[in-house]
Amino acid sequence: MDYQTAATQLKQALRLRTEPFGVTFFPDPAALPEKTRRPSQVFGKKVTICQGVTMARVYGWPVGLTPDDLLCVPGMLAFGFTPSTDPALELAQLFCEVGFHPELGPALKEVEALPRFRPREVGALYFCPLERLAVDPQVVVLFGNPAQIMRLAQAATFALGQRVAGDFGGKVECASYLIGPYRQDRVLITIPGQGDRTFSMTQDDELVVSFPARMLDGILTGLTEAAKKIGARYPITVYQNFAPEFPPPYKERAKKWGILE
Repeated sequence: MDYQTAATQLKQALRLRTEPFGVTFFPDPAALPEKTRRPSQVFGKKVTICQGVTMARVYGWPVGLTPDDLLCVPGMLAFGFTPSTDPALELAQLFCEVGFHPELGPALKEVEALPRFRPREVGALYFCPLERLAVDPQVVVLFGNPAQIMRLAQAATFALGQRVAGDFGGKVECASYLIGPYRQDRVLITIPGQGDRTFSMTQDDELVVSFPARMLDGILTGLTEAAKKIGARYPITVYQNFAPEFPPPYKERAKKWGILE
């Protein structure tokens, strides 16, 4: 796959505000490519997973995150980056303690539905703009406004012949849009969560679409071909073949001057 060309096609077709990026999950942090930037080394600080996403899509950096780079407890539990022997229970308890759930049963039910990694299943996360990838990604992620994501949904349904799924709970959504497509082998649309907005400056109008990297070629074809016969594209072409209606004072003057009959 020519990811540089793919990035250009995505950005031209969708006029994206930030970089589309690839995600790779490494069992061993030593496998992170050269020139990968780790926040603990670049900034001397630990960050959240969603901050790493922002560094990749806004700064354009190749970003590597290991447990040594992170301090986001909910995200670390979902990604298997804590010493906890029962991270699902820990995360459910945390949801209750901060008020996301009134009791443990429903909290556990939500956590069990959340895409997760087993403890120590992965050792590092690699986020990199498609134009700068050093390794083939497992997942591709794009942030966009609802109209841009709509076009991606049209492209995906054109390529795959099935509707796109949504997965949202308003919290730990990094697990949904990063792990979800890898675990479930499908395209997912996600509403960024509380952490994305608090720590990674995700904007109110942004949604996320992510999918297994193997689907990228078909989605690029879908962006070109889906609804081409009716001129579907982004920015959305608005309909203008109508005469507007105005309040009576306007219409009276228009009739007076012969603009209207």
